[in-house]
Amino acid sequence: MNSLARHTGWLHAPLVAYAAYGAELFGLLLLVGLVHARSRDTTTLAAAGWAGLATLIAIAVNQPVAALFHATRPYVSYPDALVLVARSTDYSFPSDHAVMAGAAATGLLLVSRRLGIIAASAAALMAFARVYVAAHYPWDVLSGLLLGAAVAGLGWRLLHTPLIILTAWLRQRAGLRRVFAPRQQPNDAALGGGPQDGERTIAR
Repeated sequence: MNSLARHTGWLHAPLVAYAAYGAELFGLLLLVGLVHARSRDTTTLAAAGWAGLATLIAIAVNQPVAALFHATRPYVSYPDALVLVARSTDYSFPSDHAVMAGAAATGLLLVSRRLGIIAASAAALMAFARVYVAAHYPWDVLSGLLLGAAVAGLGWRLLHTPLIILTAWLRQRAGLRRVFAPRQQPNDAALGGGPQDGERTIAR
């Protein structure tokens, strides 16, 4: 990969920028997911909230994992490598950026297939960029993507019921009801509205 970087100078600027600042794109995608879900059913809104929370949890989980493996960066092992970003003193395996990207993409797949595919493509590009700029080895980013995806996917599988109940409860609060009001179905509108899926759970 470092040989590729040496022979593709025209790619340096965009990939360096993305490797360094691409996390902001995932923040934007998570925000878009929340906006997309805010007037939809409670399960979708809960998934959108979980996508952001899972991303933060995955990054936190990665810290002791990285410390356990204590892996050095490629430019430490290969001093002659072409390094295109500022050198970091933290550990290389798994990649924080890849963990973040994997968790965000998996979380967004729970919200919207289209958003999830966009985020997954962005995650793959992030993994490539981090290796291209010599910040990580390929296995650093691959393990990071898998770890992030596992946290988001398994976390949702284990916690989706309490998350949906909590989201339905929050949705009924006066300060949030107007912003996150579920979209009325035609039958609901004709009858003057009614409790939505998660709200029925709370009402019981």
